Amino acid sequence: MLTLQRLRADHADAVLAFERENREYFARTVPDRGDAYFSAAGFAARHEALLAEQEAGICHFHVVLDDESRLIGRVNLMDATDGSAELGYRIGERAAGKGVATAAVAEMCRIARTAYGLTSLVAVTTLDNLASRAVLTRNSFTVVENVTVGGRPGVRYRRSRLGG
Repeated sequence: MLTLQRLRADHADAVLAFERENREYFARTVPDRGDAYFSAAGFAARHEALLAEQEAGICHFHVVLDDESRLIGRVNLMDATDGSAELGYRIGERAAGKGVATAAVAEMCRIARTAYGLTSLVAVTTLDNLASRAVLTRNSFTVVENVTVGGRPGVRYRRSRLGG
């Protein structure tokens, strides 16, 4: 069983270790975050900035933990405004292909409605990221437009009803 926890200051070390461990894996499907992101100082500053955005209610960041409380992913809501936010998620390579992303996104949709009062979510992914596209489809997101993601062809999805 997985658990979503709201991002906290004490998650910093685990999140950085997770991002470093999965850097090459994530870079296969999304643009790399650059060396500065993975440096201890750069990451610490970024983590503090995320916590400030969260405190301001602009974004809602979460870590995904497995049944042994190991960090296996992240799922976030960015730019929350007017009842909507952009969903983003990443699941580590060791947990990929096991339904973790589908379950984490389903739980985030529930939390978005119950804890944050959101009524719709949008998400973007590249056309060639079939796993991410399947996760969104399984969670009742529908394609609304073609977009460019990091210079690559992509699609924007929307889920307008978060109830139930």
